[in-house]
Amino acid sequence: MIGVMGARRERRSEDLFSELDAYAHWFVAPDPSVGHFLTLTLFAECSSTGRIARDTTSVFLRGAVPDDVMYDAQLAVSELVGNVVNHAVPDRCRAHAGGARRIDVTFKLYPKWLFIGVADEDSTPPLLPMGDFYSPELVTEFSEAVLADTGRGLMLAQRMAAAVWWTPKHGGGKTVWCRFDLDDGVEFGLS
Repeated sequence: MIGVMGARRERRSEDLFSELDAYAHWFVAPDPSVGHFLTLTLFAECSSTGRIARDTTSVFLRGAVPDDVMYDAQLAVSELVGNVVNHAVPDRCRAHAGGARRIDVTFKLYPKWLFIGVADEDSTPPLLPMGDFYSPELVTEFSEAVLADTGRGLMLAQRMAAAVWWTPKHGGGKTVWCRFDLDDGVEFGLS
């Protein structure tokens, strides 16, 4: 029985990797003077989803934005993709038995802004943290006790980005967006 279950698990992994190969794609705008755009499709069940999202962020942004913006964007993408992996449950109309949970990561780089969207198949609104007040004495003595159990990823994204919000997707699901302001702007050359 263990051999059968191991074979099924291995076959499922192979199916997932073939799905990943079939769906992972890049879309780059044909006219880079307007901006640069990239969409990456990943699956939550792939063990390297977070790493792929971080690496893609760095490859897309390296040299185009200041390093501190690139590092903040990497962390925000990692946290938002992690939220999908750990919390998103596809809507009934979007789910199918044995199917992988799809994650679309979108980058839109304009001269003054970087927008990053992480889309999933769960229409449940994210719980954006509002901030809690703690007595300064409590924070210094019991700092571990006052950390929230959830919402830290969105809180980190809010601290790094100029704005964080979400939009529902037509047909179910949602996209969580981050906007990074590029103080000095970005100049696009024609490639």
